[in-house]
Amino acid sequence: MDDKNIGDKMKAFASDNYAGVAPEIMTALVAANHAHQPSYGEDALTKEAIALIRQQLGDEAEVFFVYNGTAANTLALKALLKSHESVICPNSAHIVNHEVGAVTAMTGAMCLQTENLDGKITPAWIEEAYQRQKRWGHHATLPRVVSITQATEFGTVYQPVELAAISEMCQRLGLYLHMDGCRIYNAAVALNVSLAEITSNVGVDVLSLGGTKNGLMFGEAVVFLNPQLAENFAYIQKQGLQLQSKMRFIAAQFVAFFKENLWQKYARKANQACQLLAEGLTAQGYGHFDYPVQTNHVFVRLNNEVIARAQEAVPFYIFDEKIKLARLVTSFDTEVADIENFLAAL
Repeated sequence: MDDKNIGDKMKAFASDNYAGVAPEIMTALVAANHAHQPSYGEDALTKEAIALIRQQLGDEAEVFFVYNGTAANTLALKALLKSHESVICPNSAHIVNHEVGAVTAMTGAMCLQTENLDGKITPAWIEEAYQRQKRWGHHATLPRVVSITQATEFGTVYQPVELAAISEMCQRLGLYLHMDGCRIYNAAVALNVSLAEITSNVGVDVLSLGGTKNGLMFGEAVVFLNPQLAENFAYIQKQGLQLQSKMRFIAAQFVAFFKENLWQKYARKANQACQLLAEGLTAQGYGHFDYPVQTNHVFVRLNNEVIARAQEAVPFYIFDEKIKLARLVTSFDTEVADIENFLAAL
């Protein structure tokens, strides 16, 4: 894919990070840009954003805003780990594939990778990884955290019952449960559940709460659903270069996002666009998908000729060059015309 020419084309299916900013979010940013306000999160907008997130996830939640998803994941895990400990995660996890080793660099801790089933880890794999390390005693790292992604890197979702089973295993083994929720809104809409039903209600200890992939300009949040784990996190946030002086410009986006239920509106639109795309691909004979289409991702195999033709119409990435597996990602602003344009190029 030639990124140089994307500006001349229609909206991309490369990533929901390619999308712009939702109009309501831009309005909120402009509205926040008046007079002077206290810095470092002492402003009224930051306090309101925290209150709104607590309404979604629980009154005891401790909320800290950061710039991006890698920071949210890395600093959340830094709060839970010592350098002789480790994180158990599936081998598809973003923290081991696309965050340039940030977790290990910032914490000194290792990531122990298990198999994945459509991007998901199972309680059995967690226990296997744990016991494998424990057999070696102090010669091996000590597992301390399990990290999962909801929705997964393949666009699949954990059902609440699956999350509860993972949480139960974590509690039995004395492990914390971290969730990368960069696309948690897509998952919640797909499952038709509240955010709490797939986080605080099923035993997640710490959540990396997304925003950028669903219409925000920038900003994510580290949410401690187990508030005791937030002790001293303010120092970790500052030392980790993630304490924004003008915090209100992250917070203003989350205020609009939750106050106006934009998280549901835009996640639903992205998911529905993805279903329409999958139906169109199926109608044209490309209906064999490598992973279930559950949120805003489609993984489909295309030949070189089709790839070249389609990428001229709508930019997207080849996830696996060996098998020509294309990853198509819809966004909060994907329109029917974008899908039709892509399908017409096949």
